[in-house]
Amino acid sequence: MLGYAAAAAALFAAPLYLSDFRLNLLAKFLAFAIVALGLDLLWGYTGVLSLGHGVFFGLGAYAMGMHLKLAASGGRLPDFMDWSGLTNLPWFWQPFKSFPAAVLLGLLIPSLLALFLGFFTFRNRIKGVYFTILTQALVIIVTTLFIGQQAYTGGTNGLTGFTKLLNHPLRSDGMKIALYLSTVIALIVAYALCRYLTKSRMGKVLRAIRDGENRVRFLGYDPATYQMATFAVSGALAGLAGMLFVLHVGIISPSMMGIVPSIEMILWVAIGGRGTLVGALIGVLALNYAKSGLSEAYPEIWTIFLGALFIVVTVFLPGGIVDLIRKGTASVRKKTGRGNEHEPGAHPVLRGSNRSV
Repeated sequence: MLGYAAAAAALFAAPLYLSDFRLNLLAKFLAFAIVALGLDLLWGYTGVLSLGHGVFFGLGAYAMGMHLKLAASGGRLPDFMDWSGLTNLPWFWQPFKSFPAAVLLGLLIPSLLALFLGFFTFRNRIKGVYFTILTQALVIIVTTLFIGQQAYTGGTNGLTGFTKLLNHPLRSDGMKIALYLSTVIALIVAYALCRYLTKSRMGKVLRAIRDGENRVRFLGYDPATYQMATFAVSGALAGLAGMLFVLHVGIISPSMMGIVPSIEMILWVAIGGRGTLVGALIGVLALNYAKSGLSEAYPEIWTIFLGALFIVVTVFLPGGIVDLIRKGTASVRKKTGRGNEHEPGAHPVLRGSNRSV
């Protein structure tokens, strides 16, 4: 708990020691961390690999972007709709005039879409690579739809030109700090929720589904219900992250909800260490800071270094960064004579076993 408190204190104090640029960068990465938490809950604990989380992230981002665009237009028709020949605001844009409604829809739309997709896939026992392919198909369908509907979504340019939030300038110093602190709080709440779920009876069932779905079914549980619920929670967290992302970056386009961003989200969890929650956070910060640092230092060849980093971690660290830290800690304890073998009641057969229903 001391480590968590120290990390939280460092995040809350970041405006005191980071420049505006670095603070905005950290805020964006913390928004990404919320997506990674939801994805780790789904993949790391439930064993369901989704390559469509970019869609849920994008839907949340568009929900907030639509509200900000209407606020910036001052009650007039958004500029791209005017250029496309529209004369009236489409009916599905109307609810996004309200900030609370936009936040609620930014959570509900991704969650309900995940629940809808999960109902037809998990109920029919579609899993593994087939489920992954379906989520990729979802990405292609949604991005094609958003690109093609220029008059309603802004097309390939997406939504931008945001100026204010709740009648306050969006880029003022006070608003930037308020949005950053809101992101930190949202991340802490998301982590607490995921940790509660994984430590509860539901979390034990999720791990059992991951390790042996048929055995769980024979024990009287319905794996599809747990999978759908987890998928819906994961989609809602991705939508929340998308809304926060737009507030910090000021733009959302279909390219940000495509296959490549979805694969990047998987890499965050895999490299950090799936099935740990903390690994998802570490993976997001490590990879995005590496990406940012390498692109600044080596603007022409940074992608080569990043690709090499992915290969090294995948081949030599299959358990991710968290597993490396655990092994290093265990090695130090063993050398100093404080390993588990010296702890009273530590049975050699039970050590390291974490599978339970």
